[in-house]
Amino acid sequence: MDIYQPLPVDFYQQDTLELAKSLIGCMLVHETTAGISAGAIVETEGYLGAADKAAHGFKYRHTKRTEVMFGAPGHAYTHTMHTHCLINVVSGAIGEPESVLIRALEPLTGIDLMLQRRPVNKLPLLTNGPGKLTKAMGISMAAYGHSFLQPPIWIAVPRVKPKITTGKRIGIDGSGEAKDYPYRFWAANHPFVSK
Repeated sequence: MDIYQPLPVDFYQQDTLELAKSLIGCMLVHETTAGISAGAIVETEGYLGAADKAAHGFKYRHTKRTEVMFGAPGHAYTHTMHTHCLINVVSGAIGEPESVLIRALEPLTGIDLMLQRRPVNKLPLLTNGPGKLTKAMGISMAAYGHSFLQPPIWIAVPRVKPKITTGKRIGIDGSGEAKDYPYRFWAANHPFVSK
């Protein structure tokens, strides 16, 4: 879709935490045979690989599961957690297993399609969590290793850049001091941010 222009490769070549902030407001777009769904990213978390006990690059090191994170930035790292597929943006230099988790988004295009995939009675519940948004957008483990520079899944320029709030990441209590790192970023006072 012309209104959703993919971001250039150099966008992904910034520091991981800066990328996590820069992604707020950008559009995550997924094109399928059923149609296009898209939403504005409103929440992210940065993971700093070998220096971060909460990161998969630290815990699992270089395995088949994490291989894509050791490659070029701007690719999708998908993994499952509690049966849910989560999608991350690979970041950092080649050989440095860093990534940014997309935690929540505001649906803007293809909302009816998203509701077919994930029926809810209140729209903010549709995509206000990392597993919720992938189900609503039809994103599966098949996206592993895909470049965000092109369809069927890509990240597009933001419509609006909201004010960003920073805090602790969610659901990583067993990661020592890393549980307190302020590597979570979200659009301030946004109703689609995860709880």
